[in-house]
Amino acid sequence: MLRPRLIPPVDIFPPNPWAIEAVRYDGRMARELTGQAETMFALSNGYLGMRGVTEEGSPVREAGTYLNGFYENRPISYGERAYGFPKVGQSILNCPDGAVMKLFVDDEPLILPDAEILSYRRILDFRVGTLNRDVRWVTPSGKRLHLRTTRLVSLAHRHLAAIAYELTAEDAAAEVVITSELRNDQPLATDTSDPRMAEGFVGRVLQPTGTRSEALRAILSYRTGSSGLVLGCGMDHVVEADCALAAQAGCDDDLATVVFRGVLAPGRTIRIHKYLSYHYASGADPAEIRSQVAWTLDRAVESGFPAILARQGEETARFWERADVTVESVNPRSQQVIRWNLFQLMQASERGEGHGIAARGLTGRTYEGHYFWDTEIYVLPFLIYTNPPMARSLLKVRYDMLDSARARARELGQRGATFPWRTINGEEASAYYAAGTAQYHINADIAYALRKYVEVSGDVDFLCRYGAEILVETARLWCDLGFFSDRMDGRFCIHGVTGPDEYTAIVNNNCFTNLMARENMRYAAETVRMLKRDHPDSFEALVRRTHLDADEPEAWDQAAERMYLPYDERLKVHPQDDAFLDLEKWDFAATPEDHYPLLLHYHPLNLYRSQVIKQADTVLALFLLSEQFTLEAKRRNFAYYDPLTTHDSSLSVCIQSIVANEIGLRDKANHYFNFAVAMDISDLGGNMMHGAHIAAMGGTWLAMIYGFAGMRDAHGRLTFNPCLPEAWTCLGFCLQVRGQTIRVAISHRAATYGLVAGAGLTLWHGEDCVRLSEATPFVTKPVGGAAGGADASEP
Repeated sequence: MLRPRLIPPVDIFPPNPWAIEAVRYDGRMARELTGQAETMFALSNGYLGMRGVTEEGSPVREAGTYLNGFYENRPISYGERAYGFPKVGQSILNCPDGAVMKLFVDDEPLILPDAEILSYRRILDFRVGTLNRDVRWVTPSGKRLHLRTTRLVSLAHRHLAAIAYELTAEDAAAEVVITSELRNDQPLATDTSDPRMAEGFVGRVLQPTGTRSEALRAILSYRTGSSGLVLGCGMDHVVEADCALAAQAGCDDDLATVVFRGVLAPGRTIRIHKYLSYHYASGADPAEIRSQVAWTLDRAVESGFPAILARQGEETARFWERADVTVESVNPRSQQVIRWNLFQLMQASERGEGHGIAARGLTGRTYEGHYFWDTEIYVLPFLIYTNPPMARSLLKVRYDMLDSARARARELGQRGATFPWRTINGEEASAYYAAGTAQYHINADIAYALRKYVEVSGDVDFLCRYGAEILVETARLWCDLGFFSDRMDGRFCIHGVTGPDEYTAIVNNNCFTNLMARENMRYAAETVRMLKRDHPDSFEALVRRTHLDADEPEAWDQAAERMYLPYDERLKVHPQDDAFLDLEKWDFAATPEDHYPLLLHYHPLNLYRSQVIKQADTVLALFLLSEQFTLEAKRRNFAYYDPLTTHDSSLSVCIQSIVANEIGLRDKANHYFNFAVAMDISDLGGNMMHGAHIAAMGGTWLAMIYGFAGMRDAHGRLTFNPCLPEAWTCLGFCLQVRGQTIRVAISHRAATYGLVAGAGLTLWHGEDCVRLSEATPFVTKPVGGAAGGADASEP
């Protein structure tokens, strides 16, 4: 049930493969689609994010400036409490906004929706990593002015953002006032009718801890009341003007301003370079934080905006060199939309070292800035193959949460570790256990991503130092959570869990969970034995840290070997869980179109009683553990579950596309892919205003590389079985594998594999072995017919 809303939030024609461009301005639409534009034009580097609000600050829906991991604790409210419910959650905070530069001409404010616009252009430039704006308008008194701005959030210096502001009077002298601000506004209101939205705060959240002001610079600092984080933020300015310009600065706890005043003659220009810096730390001295902010501003002023801009272009170019996916298509928008998704992945991760990736990155507060399983399953594969150091950093973040996960397991009466379903600081922040804590599969998702990282990168050191400890504790959890059931002939069963499909909760033997738990335990046992054999020092350290018993790996192997997997002999499919096939099928025909997503219109019990699926669950297992299912089994399971899936989660259609492509449903695979790739840029879900769907964008990369290129990488063996959509003539991308870089170029007739860097690599094209080396850096293989036939055979 796909329900597209084909209403583009901005005018983006003609398509530019390296940018999103708004080439005209409609005041009415600007107000109506303000939230979407703020997300679309947001800038981030993975640590610091700024929504795409115009410098004038009007119109505005949510002026957000966010720092990854900067949060405040909040009490979780329940109508009725029970043992083990989390008492305290975390919410990302909106930091003081430094992008504001209000403009007054002859004492009249520039408010774009009300202005007489002569020309307008706003560009999010993927190639350079900037947001540019060019506006010409006529004032109420008939004067023509020209405003040009360039904004960036630095990839080179993650604590820095910068704005170049250039104003020209075209045909008449104008009295100009420019007010540059750094303002700490009160917490934003929250729509509590939507459970996906962030919780609001009542009253002051950031407590002032001092200011620092000199010349054109101002620095503010704050402390959170409960989480103990100290924030410093500041602004500085460098001015060049073709007229006399007076400047007056003011600074208090919540507002710093620098007001520039002058008379601009015809043809004359005012240029202001504004630099912004944000730092935070736990339990820090506010004076020291303010000093760190000052040092960042010092470096920015000394470097100058042109040098900062040039460095931004260099860093962005490095990203595209390793991560670009090129597509030649009959649809001229295809390349633009694909790069939009990739650009958002860069913005969410590039300088996020030491932090996780929030569900909406740093483009909005939805889901409160929490880290979910989204990262491991949907985003980490992209980073493993394009930015291994960042993939390692994200897995290290999970390791740093291990003690909290151990404590959570003890609270729940279990051994090992129970990783939180949603968190910032490592503690569970999900208030609804049925679709939160019960999703134990996050343990296996982390183990799955860990294995992929080690096998693809070859980073055995990470496995020895950190990964093995995660594997031991997650395997212990599964061994303790499950049991050998006499009723199931001694099979190992796992009861009372929720799989990825949140419309079916607290079930026995969720197929996805059991399959992933089995892999988790097998890999843990395999890793312990490998360490004992090949890395005795690391093994001894592991035993000391975890108090590992000698017989535990054998117990994990036995549980994995005896794992119960539900199977229906009549339908010859794997039931999503023990009871799923006994439920009544949801009446889709009687469900109004405006009642999707169902979670906003039906009580969870109504959903739990029915065969209705929020997102890929068993079908996700068909992809992640592809080698464990025959092609025929994939066809039967997909045919059963696909009609029951509402895709009310943004994480669903990308997976359906991959599996549909593998079983030969080419049209359906392409349809699902087109929906996935355009989800945000065309606001198909109707909630782009609340931030970009970062994991869905990772899923878009999966659908191209694992779907149309047909890549599979089980146990480190790299295999390609490509089949492109008819509308595409070529697909190209690079991958980093065990220190090597390869380039893959696929057409309908052939696939060429090239060694870009490294001594050599072996991969497979179907059943054909391809050996790349310095002597043979390129190998071309023919692309055959469809593996599963045409869509005409679709059940």
